[in-house]
Amino acid sequence: MSIDKTAIIHPSSVIEDGAIIHANVKIGPFCYIGADVEIGENTVLHSHVVVNGVTKIGQENQIFQFASIGEVNQDLKYAGEPTRTEIGDRNRIRESVTIHRGTVQGGNLTKIGDDNLFMVNTHIAHDCHIGSRCILANNATLGGHVSINDFAIIGGMTAVHQFCTIGAHVMVGGCSGVAQDVPPYVIAQGNHATPFGINIEGLKRRGFSKEAMHAIRHCYKLLYRNNLTLDDAKIEITEIAKTHPEVELFVSFFANSTRGIIR
Repeated sequence: MSIDKTAIIHPSSVIEDGAIIHANVKIGPFCYIGADVEIGENTVLHSHVVVNGVTKIGQENQIFQFASIGEVNQDLKYAGEPTRTEIGDRNRIRESVTIHRGTVQGGNLTKIGDDNLFMVNTHIAHDCHIGSRCILANNATLGGHVSINDFAIIGGMTAVHQFCTIGAHVMVGGCSGVAQDVPPYVIAQGNHATPFGINIEGLKRRGFSKEAMHAIRHCYKLLYRNNLTLDDAKIEITEIAKTHPEVELFVSFFANSTRGIIR
């Protein structure tokens, strides 16, 4: 066990031998920290938090009561392998959030970036990869192997099917069921989720220029309004990306999409 002398740990909490607790960490009452856990500087576990498995948590995270991080996943193929969970910096993980460790079949890793907000009862299953500055609202549920790119927002009570990818700057409305990949910048809603335009308000807040938003809108029309096949739309979007770098997110998204896109 390695606990920095500046860490504050409530005496009711259990820290297993082997855990690494860095400077100025605060661990409230009735928490459990497993032997293979590392918690970065200035992170706060408020109370009743479980962090287990081979789990690394970065700096300045806020983890609220009854959250469970790095526990055994719910994949029936999992046989106790030392798979991992990694969480970046400055995330807010609210009450009763569950984040499960990866599987051998899925690359061994569940990974979360920086500056995310996971609201109450969010579930992040094994082998999910979440970027930075995302918001998952109350009761959002991600199946295994889901990828969420930067700045995406997932509405409350929304479920995302296994292996789906949610593109950057996407907004998925509440109570949706996402069964296919959602291209970047798109607003999606419904069960099954369908496209409803571009997330213009989000792009304005993030400082996108009018020219960039116009190019993104044009790409949306190519995908959804011009009666093109997906292959033909991809060709035209690739050309637009040569002069508008923001459109490159579409190109890279298509290269990695495996479940087909919402239509």
